[in-house]
Amino acid sequence: MDTRFVDVVRSLLFYLVFYAGSVVLVLLTLPFAVVGGRGLWWLARGWSGFHHLCCRVLLGIKVRVEGEFPQGGVIVAMRHESFFEAIDMPLHMRRPVPFPKAELTRIPGWGWALLRYGAVPVERAGGAATLRTMIAAARGFAAQGRPLVIFPEGTRMKTGAEATLRSGFAGTYKMLALPVVPVAVDSGRLYHRVWKKAGVVTYRVGAAIEPGLPRAEIEARVGKAITLHNA
Repeated sequence: MDTRFVDVVRSLLFYLVFYAGSVVLVLLTLPFAVVGGRGLWWLARGWSGFHHLCCRVLLGIKVRVEGEFPQGGVIVAMRHESFFEAIDMPLHMRRPVPFPKAELTRIPGWGWALLRYGAVPVERAGGAATLRTMIAAARGFAAQGRPLVIFPEGTRMKTGAEATLRSGFAGTYKMLALPVVPVAVDSGRLYHRVWKKAGVVTYRVGAAIEPGLPRAEIEARVGKAITLHNA
């Protein structure tokens, strides 16, 4: 059978099942967001698990993890190639805290629930006061033992492309004074397309990098560690 035809059929089934189910889960999330706490965290993990199951069964996408994801209050610097890893995070870490674009937190209902779950909105046009607010919020989450998940390139990248880190990453690393765990991923070649393809998405979790390094060194080490060349 033509693989292109199979990809199209699988993708259409995925869109139908996953997005219909997501609408139901988002509606369930809103009352839990009023109360907050464990119920909201479990719903976030449930949505992540639902997505993972849809990818495995409908798209034929498996996941391989090389290394171990951190579970404490550290900075997780992750490659960003598609929405796959953004949705997948709660399955691999305990209550991870994302750094979404501030616009996403303004989506009616969903954005409010995201803030209730715990997130650090990134105002790219914000000044020093906005940055101080972000850092204070991030420190609070880290003190609770929650991993801080940052996409240091600030946008989706192609698999194998050399990393280009935004300047804000080094500043955040310096002010938080936390270890950084780099994570490479190659989801883009399978998932970041209209007709998604079957295969294996690999996460490669690197060794923790100590705080306090000069900007050039931390950027070079993280950039190298989050790029998979042998996908």
